[in-house]
Amino acid sequence: MDNGWILDVLADLRTFARRNGLPALAGQLDDTLLLATTEITSTRQGKPGHERGPTKATGTDPDLFGRGA
Repeated sequence: MDNGWILDVLADLRTFARRNGLPALAGQLDDTLLLATTEITSTRQGKPGHERGPTKATGTDPDLFGRGA
């Protein structure tokens, strides 16, 4: 099943937040959309995040962004 549907749901929530005077929530949903897009794209290019193993000691996972270790 394609995971792209979640992007539509998040976009709808962001639109609702903006139209209903919830700017902080809308901003958070902007960040969430960016993260979801990045993660969905990376899973299409390789293993899902939970299968890539633990993150590096710095707290980042360079494989998430396509930069192999």
